[in-house]
Amino acid sequence: MQATGTMSQGAGPVWVSAGEVSGDLHGALLVRAMAGLAPGLRFTGMGGPAMAGAGVQAAFDIAELSLVGLTEVLAHLPRIAGLLRRMRRRMAEERPAAVVCIDAPDFNFFVVRMARRLGIPVFYYICPQVWAWRAGRVNFLKKYVQRVLCILPFEKAFLAERGLDADYVGHPLTDQIPLDALRALAPEPGRVGILPGSRTREIETLLPEFGAAARTIAVRIPGAAFSILRAPGVDEARLRALWPADLPVEIVPPEERYPAMRRAQVLLAASGTATLEAALIGTPAVVAYRVSALSYALGRLVVGVPNISLPNLILGERALPELLQGQANGPAIAVEALRWLTDPAAMAEVRARLARLAGMVGEPGAPGRAARIILDGAGLGPRPAR
Repeated sequence: MQATGTMSQGAGPVWVSAGEVSGDLHGALLVRAMAGLAPGLRFTGMGGPAMAGAGVQAAFDIAELSLVGLTEVLAHLPRIAGLLRRMRRRMAEERPAAVVCIDAPDFNFFVVRMARRLGIPVFYYICPQVWAWRAGRVNFLKKYVQRVLCILPFEKAFLAERGLDADYVGHPLTDQIPLDALRALAPEPGRVGILPGSRTREIETLLPEFGAAARTIAVRIPGAAFSILRAPGVDEARLRALWPADLPVEIVPPEERYPAMRRAQVLLAASGTATLEAALIGTPAVVAYRVSALSYALGRLVVGVPNISLPNLILGERALPELLQGQANGPAIAVEALRWLTDPAAMAEVRARLARLAGMVGEPGAPGRAARIILDGAGLGPRPAR
């Protein structure tokens, strides 16, 4: 039978909760897919500029959250508690037909509880990394979430072993990144891209070290050029203030990040979604990660995977160097970057390893597959013609 018509009249909006920039981008793709399947559906929740561009009338801005690490969250609990109180009032008034949480479990688990206490069905798109640490959170997902949608190939089996039947939809980056067009661009010899992240703390912690590494690279490679890829919502003046004043740098706006990644021979990147973007584009990255000493100490007790970056986790090997905490310093970062920049064989070897990734993250269409599952589960999909 052919599906026709729109969602039932009078249904509440779909509340989409993104807690960071990558979630905002994934949320925008998901919202467009849901709107295409169910014209007339309204969207609200927490988002940023990407979700706003997709038509979400967000009640809350992701700029209210700029945290990384357990102790950083704890330090801001009073502010987060106030945000959640405001969010609950708004959710009770709006009575959403469904709540979709996107990653960011340290915040979104509060949203999940809130929605369920109001009797609203919850869907979790981009499963929290329960396979990496705090696997006990699988029980939370089983109790409170109607459907969990996975984007990494190994997540479904991990959850199934623990009694949670989840859906694997593929990775939305395959829809987001114009890979065919980017492959036509040639990397510029000596260009180094800088991805300092989107959260205030990680930028302030890592960008000075990336700048120190860039200074060393510039000495070893005359004519080296540097680009900082600015994340949405990050102030350009703040980036320049944290960069060496005597070292020229290009600031690339968010809408040009993918071509800039491809133009670079090497990237220096904060651990996160950007490392997987870089790997799919084919540009090797030196991965750096720093949190507070307490967050790191607690994390070491519970983290159960050998790597932190998504490319290495998916590949099952250490293709990209990972520099953590004190190792994430300018000299060490420069050593890893120069290993590729000065050795064509090493560069070719890492690019060949990254080339395997594209076939391991699923076919394009992940947002559409996720949208159908959510709409069907919430009873919001188009009705079949009789």
